Amino acid sequence: MKTYHTLYDVQQLLKNYGSVVYVGKRLWDIEMMAIEIDSLYRAQVLDLKTYQIVKGVLLREHEEELKKEQTK
Repeated sequence: MKTYHTLYDVQQLLKNYGSVVYVGKRLWDIEMMAIEIDSLYRAQVLDLKTYQIVKGVLLREHEEELKKEQTK
């Protein structure tokens, strides 16, 4: 099983399923990736463990981006 630790890892996972997300703002990209991951899970393309790990990565990245925006 592949491990997912970074946003890049999540991007590569999505790319494997034909989904490339680029909205133009990192925070929005993360949010759109979360929507895509939810869709893949609902379609039973991703197993529960992968889904949980990837959602955790996205949550962490999202929180970091929000902190960066608040300190601007």
